[in-house]
Amino acid sequence: MMKELLETIVAELVDDKSAIQVTVDEPNAEGVVVYHLHVAPEDMGRVIGKQGRIAKAIRVVMRAGASRIDQKIMVEID
Repeated sequence: MMKELLETIVAELVDDKSAIQVTVDEPNAEGVVVYHLHVAPEDMGRVIGKQGRIAKAIRVVMRAGASRIDQKIMVEID
Protein backbone atom coordinates (compact mmCIF):
# COMPACT_ATOMS: atom_id res chain seq x y z
CA MET A 1 0.00 0.00 0.00
CA MET A 2 2.74 2.50 0.94
CA LYS A 3 4.84 1.49 -2.07
CA GLU A 4 1.93 2.31 -4.38
CA LEU A 5 1.44 5.68 -2.66
CA LEU A 6 5.10 6.59 -3.20
CA GLU A 7 4.97 5.50 -6.85
CA THR A 8 1.79 7.54 -7.43
CA ILE A 9 3.24 10.69 -5.90
CA VAL A 10 6.50 10.45 -7.85
CA ALA A 11 4.81 9.54 -11.15
CA GLU A 12 3.21 12.99 -11.24
CA LEU A 13 6.58 14.71 -10.83
CA VAL A 14 8.76 12.95 -13.40
CA ASP A 15 8.87 12.78 -17.19
CA ASP A 16 10.13 9.19 -17.45
CA LYS A 17 7.55 7.19 -15.50
CA SER A 18 9.05 3.87 -16.64
CA ALA A 19 12.28 4.62 -14.74
CA ILE A 20 10.56 4.76 -11.33
CA GLN A 21 11.69 1.93 -9.11
CA VAL A 22 10.83 1.47 -5.46
CA THR A 23 12.55 -1.20 -3.38
CA VAL A 24 11.46 -1.98 0.16
CA ASP A 25 13.78 -3.25 2.89
CA GLU A 26 12.69 -5.48 5.73
CA PRO A 27 12.01 -3.67 9.03
CA ASN A 28 15.22 -2.97 10.94
CA ALA A 29 15.78 -3.40 14.71
CA GLU A 30 13.63 -0.35 15.51
CA GLY A 31 10.83 -1.54 13.21
CA VAL A 32 11.53 1.11 10.53
CA VAL A 33 10.87 0.08 6.92
CA VAL A 34 13.14 1.83 4.40
CA TYR A 35 11.79 2.64 0.94
CA HIS A 36 14.47 3.28 -1.70
CA LEU A 37 13.29 5.44 -4.60
CA HIS A 38 15.16 5.35 -7.92
CA VAL A 39 14.27 7.70 -10.79
CA ALA A 40 15.95 8.64 -14.06
CA PRO A 41 18.99 10.93 -13.56
CA GLU A 42 17.34 13.77 -15.49
CA ASP A 43 14.29 13.60 -13.17
CA MET A 44 16.30 13.65 -9.95
CA GLY A 45 16.08 17.45 -9.64
CA ARG A 46 12.30 17.39 -9.97
CA VAL A 47 11.96 14.84 -7.19
CA ILE A 48 14.35 16.61 -4.83
CA GLY A 49 13.25 20.18 -5.56
CA LYS A 50 14.89 23.43 -4.56
CA GLN A 51 16.70 23.01 -1.25
CA GLY A 52 15.10 19.55 -0.93
CA ARG A 53 11.60 20.89 -0.38
CA ILE A 54 9.79 18.38 -2.61
CA ALA A 55 11.76 15.45 -1.16
CA LYS A 56 10.88 16.64 2.35
CA ALA A 57 7.20 16.94 1.40
CA ILE A 58 7.21 13.41 -0.04
CA ARG A 59 8.71 12.10 3.21
CA VAL A 60 6.10 13.95 5.31
CA VAL A 61 3.19 12.54 3.28
CA MET A 62 4.65 9.03 3.42
CA ARG A 63 5.21 9.22 7.19
CA ALA A 64 1.65 10.47 7.71
CA GLY A 65 0.25 7.62 5.64
CA ALA A 66 2.38 5.07 7.46
CA SER A 67 1.33 6.33 10.88
CA ARG A 68 -2.30 5.65 9.98
CA ILE A 69 -1.44 1.95 9.62
CA ASP A 70 0.96 1.92 12.60
CA GLN A 71 4.17 1.68 10.58
CA LYS A 72 7.42 3.57 10.82
CA ILE A 73 8.99 4.32 7.46
CA MET A 74 11.86 6.21 5.93
CA VAL A 75 12.20 7.25 2.28
CA GLU A 76 15.64 7.38 0.66
CA ILE A 77 16.05 8.91 -2.78
CA ASP A 78 18.91 7.22 -4.64
